[in-house]
Amino acid sequence: MSSPSILKNTAVVAFLTACSRVLGLVREMLQSRLVGAGVEQSAFTVAFAIPNMARRMFGEGALTAAFVPVFKGELEADASLERARRLSRAVMTMTMLILAAGVILAWCIIGGAFWCGGDAFLSGKWGLALRYLRLLIPYMLFICAAAFGMGVMNSFGRFAAAALMPSILNIVWIVALAVLLFVVGDSLDVRGKVAAICVAILVAGFLQMAFMMRAMAKKGIPPWPSFKDWRSENVRLVWRNMAIGCVGAGAVQINYMLDQALALKANEWAAGVIGYADRLMELPLGIVGTAFGTVLLPTLSGFFARGDEDGARAAFVSSTRNMLLVVLPAAVALVVLAPEMTRLVYHGGRFDDAGVVRVARAVVCYSIGLAFFCVQKTLTPWFQAQKDLKTPLKISVRMVFLNAALNVAAVFGLPVEWRHVGLAASTVVCAGISCAWLAHVARQRNGSLGWRRLARPVALMLAACSAMAAALLGLRALCAGLAKSGTVGEISAMAAYVVVGAGVYFAVMGAFGRDVLLGLVRDFRGRHSR
Repeated sequence: MSSPSILKNTAVVAFLTACSRVLGLVREMLQSRLVGAGVEQSAFTVAFAIPNMARRMFGEGALTAAFVPVFKGELEADASLERARRLSRAVMTMTMLILAAGVILAWCIIGGAFWCGGDAFLSGKWGLALRYLRLLIPYMLFICAAAFGMGVMNSFGRFAAAALMPSILNIVWIVALAVLLFVVGDSLDVRGKVAAICVAILVAGFLQMAFMMRAMAKKGIPPWPSFKDWRSENVRLVWRNMAIGCVGAGAVQINYMLDQALALKANEWAAGVIGYADRLMELPLGIVGTAFGTVLLPTLSGFFARGDEDGARAAFVSSTRNMLLVVLPAAVALVVLAPEMTRLVYHGGRFDDAGVVRVARAVVCYSIGLAFFCVQKTLTPWFQAQKDLKTPLKISVRMVFLNAALNVAAVFGLPVEWRHVGLAASTVVCAGISCAWLAHVARQRNGSLGWRRLARPVALMLAACSAMAAALLGLRALCAGLAKSGTVGEISAMAAYVVVGAGVYFAVMGAFGRDVLLGLVRDFRGRHSR
């Protein structure tokens, strides 16, 4: 796949992901007003992290990274799809059986915790988290099956279905929140409403799985169980690589759960506040960074399967440049406008002024590391496409220990109102170190990835971002009165920020970095210039 094809596919993924993220933003606006930023939201955030951990390990994480390069190789080698079909059915069957066993085991463990815990435990924040987790555990089976289908469709170069799938969750969730807010009202307490949200998530997960299974079947990969070919060479290769990836992904996810536990330990609102901040940061990260990472893994796998390392290098450089062109101004805008963005999205109902301040502080911290998060999503597929999961594993495990140490220091060393900011800062620091480490190892193995070609464009982007930040700070002073006039005023002020910020950024880039903008346009139109 050429660089233009990468950008076109990324644009499709980014557009559909943007739709999903906007729906997610609406979802969070409703949830913040319904639940607030107290203990109920923190307990829900911790509970929902468990099935998401399984999704990252067995769905979009280790399994996808291990499966896609092998599956892509089968597609390149066998036009009849028979070998690819057998591989996918065998791997999916084994994965679902393991996850089903995990669901049953989790229910038994939660039941044991309820049986052993006293009344104080059951009525406290940990007992509340376990109650929500008991409802949410089956979601990990549905979402992992859906994520497997995403890997299959992405290998075929059909990115639209996979990018559209997350919107199903947001739509069902929004409908549930709207019913709870405007129909149920005060007839149900907050904890009961969160339990109802958990049930809606289960329904959405089943619909997501059904949607992706149908998409697979239309491409000639029926999702029916298969107990054959479990000992074939390629199936063993997938599971061997997956075992390696699961060690790293498991370590990362254990660390993530430690983060959630430490946040709940820091104070009763920290986990929920970090979750709200993460949603705002995920808007540009998901639209841009995740979109490029999604397209790059099967694309780079195809280049390496054909032995075209120069093509892979060119695809990596152009993708990273185009990604940073959008991500850097988004990060700067979030840093400058964190309070205004947080107030517009979340404030109201049970979400008070203190919640706005707390979330805005975490948003600023996360936004500083946004470029690191995105570059990490393009560097990791470089190794995965070469069927090397060990290198990202070794680096991620080391970062787990560093992140854990920084988190403990933040929780026990910072003032109460800043502990959650310390948790966010440790994530940013580890992401930056990971990027530098991955780039260094990639250079040792494959030679230069072309970073020097990015130096001038990135310098121009940073200069344009500086001009944009100055313009936004000046405009914020002018719009202070407008923003205080109510929701309509806040929306009008934010629209002005977007128009002026984007105008200044692209005006500076057009004046001094016209070739960078033209490179983006040429890639999108499918024209190459050497």
